[in-house]
Amino acid sequence: MKNAGLLRDVGPFQGVSVTDLADSLRRGKVTCGELTERALSAAREFGPRINCFVTLDEKGARRAAEQADEELSSGCDRGPLHGIPVGVKDIISTAGLTTGMGSKHFAGHVPNTDAAVVTSLRSAGAVIIGKTHVHEFAYGPTGDNAVTGPALNPNDISRVTGGSSSGSAAAVAAGLLPIAIGTDTAGSVRIPASLCGVVGMRPTSGTVSPEGVFPLSRTLDVVGPVAGSVTDTALLWRAMVSRPDHTGITGPWLPPRVPERPGQSPHLLVGEVKCELTERVSNHQIEALQIAVSALADSGAVTAEVPIPEVDECGRHHQAIQSAEAYALHQDRVESAPDLFDPEILRQLRAASEVSGWEYVLALQTRDRLRDQVLAKLSSIDLLVMPTVPIEAPLIGQRELQGENGWTSTREALKSMTVPWSLLDFPAISVPVVVDGAHMPCGVQLVGKPGYERQLLAAAAALELRLDAG
Repeated sequence: MKNAGLLRDVGPFQGVSVTDLADSLRRGKVTCGELTERALSAAREFGPRINCFVTLDEKGARRAAEQADEELSSGCDRGPLHGIPVGVKDIISTAGLTTGMGSKHFAGHVPNTDAAVVTSLRSAGAVIIGKTHVHEFAYGPTGDNAVTGPALNPNDISRVTGGSSSGSAAAVAAGLLPIAIGTDTAGSVRIPASLCGVVGMRPTSGTVSPEGVFPLSRTLDVVGPVAGSVTDTALLWRAMVSRPDHTGITGPWLPPRVPERPGQSPHLLVGEVKCELTERVSNHQIEALQIAVSALADSGAVTAEVPIPEVDECGRHHQAIQSAEAYALHQDRVESAPDLFDPEILRQLRAASEVSGWEYVLALQTRDRLRDQVLAKLSSIDLLVMPTVPIEAPLIGQRELQGENGWTSTREALKSMTVPWSLLDFPAISVPVVVDGAHMPCGVQLVGKPGYERQLLAAAAALELRLDAG
């Protein structure tokens, strides 16, 4: 009997890769319809216990699965996601299916069209099971603040999932889905991935279309994949960046430069980020980083400490940009219907209204300068590594810390390590690391140069393989 507070890997997709599922489908061991029924059954049974889904699309999922089976029978193979169940964050439009943004403001809202990324997923043959929990308007790193209530961490339901892609990470960690998609503005894919113990990637902006995704900050928003492994993350990312009119995939399923045996990685130069922020990390997160650096070295990478003080400057400039753009988006709602906001979100927006025009412009200019400076430091370095978050998953509703390593604000701590790469628009991926004695999952963040997602995924796959090998 599992601990009542532990719901990790309770679902049918625990430890099962997309590649394995795809192979089973093509060998006739299972049908798309059967995979869909497994996902729906698990979502009904366990979804409410961690509050990771806000809407299930049972009829739509069954129709899509039936079509996927018919296509495979007729020789139409759309690639590795053909017939694979997927969850979609509830700020991403799905035609005919409620998309509520976690807010009373959009209660009952049903879009007429799919977001571009949803179109890409459907074109790749994926079966959308439903919409996953989101922190209200994606405006928070905890995942415990939405009209639908808090999402609960499958590793300990008294603790947060992280946000704002809370339901996507929780559903994958619980094994209810093999893959899901989220969005990342300040770390909203990477933070919940780290706290729940799964993989989550923030790609370079522009690689995945934001069309049809409700914005928080148009300058900083990106759409990213969540999965149980790096390889599954790579497969999902490839489908997300596919053209909307894509009708099938030929050739290798894995993106180029993501090796099928990722332990044979090229000799990458990996810099361990050193700055003031990285000195404020809890013991278990430090141990996770040390394990990851050792594993990277074992996989053939050359590692070295790299001082990057620019990372410490990023937080306040990110805050200025996000705040100004978020308030501009929500100003009318704040003025006309403030009572429909959760009180915490309303306080954040009112504080955001105080960012002046000159502060916003200066932040944008400083962003460009910092980006150029960091890129110059990476001229001889392939990737960076640092913790994803500096603390373990806080308790539901916890907003203050006891000064551990200088942190007093939960929100500030959770965003601290992810915000720099959102501001500078570098791709980054959070990979789980098992630390003996840690109550909650730990994660490390690999950071690549803009546009180098494939190299980033290859290195992350090599790291994952070494970690799995022990």
